Amino acid sequence: MDLSGWIDTFLDHLRVERALAKNTLEAYSRDLNSLAQSLGEVTDPKEIGTEQIAALLVTNVRTGFGARSSARQLSALRGFFRFLVRERVIEADPTQLVERPRLGKRLPKVLSFEEIERLLAMPDRTSPRGIRDSAMIQLMYASGLRVSELCALKIGDLDMKAGIVSAFGKGGKRRLVPVGESALAHLTTYLEEVRPNVARPKETILFVSPRGGALTRQGFWKLLKRYARAAGITTPLSPHKLRHSFATHLLRGGADLRAVQAMLGHADLGTTEIYTRVAQDHVRAAHARAHPRA
Repeated sequence: MDLSGWIDTFLDHLRVERALAKNTLEAYSRDLNSLAQSLGEVTDPKEIGTEQIAALLVTNVRTGFGARSSARQLSALRGFFRFLVRERVIEADPTQLVERPRLGKRLPKVLSFEEIERLLAMPDRTSPRGIRDSAMIQLMYASGLRVSELCALKIGDLDMKAGIVSAFGKGGKRRLVPVGESALAHLTTYLEEVRPNVARPKETILFVSPRGGALTRQGFWKLLKRYARAAGITTPLSPHKLRHSFATHLLRGGADLRAVQAMLGHADLGTTEIYTRVAQDHVRAAHARAHPRA
């Protein structure tokens, strides 16, 4: 089997055995196929050495790749070649001696409490679309869902009586996240007054478009940006920034780091710890404003 064939086999392994999300699989495919394209006539994995891997990364940097993109690609390549070692296609991993690009710790950008309040107040709750939009934004901020998780929610994933949403996250893992009373109230209005009049028969997706089918991630992103502009939020706003804000505001309010990790669905506590730095920055700023000898 040639290199392209082994790439397809590895992607099948990730999809079936590890149940990776579609977007993650597409990123792996792009990173691995760029290696195949750069090698040209080299189609045997046994012929690929450290020099070819390093040359690809250098070329990518020259064409505009940042450190994070290079690190992501190297991670994909390492996973692929370790797979080939396990399958006994090659004897050694050629990426072992390639240094990982140094990444600066970039703190997540979050909205202030005041900006969140303005954003939540923007949808027109006298219109069906505004009621739906309000329920989505309220739920996303209340539970820290990823936009893909929000748009994939089904009616059965929401337990209104218990105040819990069941999210299907990365790696095919489900987690239960509490939903606050404010978000539940907006969801109740949406479920009682809007969805029954819009959703197609037998549609199980929770949030539907005016045509009655599932609302896309891109559709939610567009409406969120529109409300952000109307709320006077000048910094770029993405759905993920709501997730960042959810985590940071919980920690500022005294939430336990492990609890926040569970609600976000992070496998590694270190991924969640980045939010503590943002929360601490808020505390330091408050000290600087208020303490007489700051």
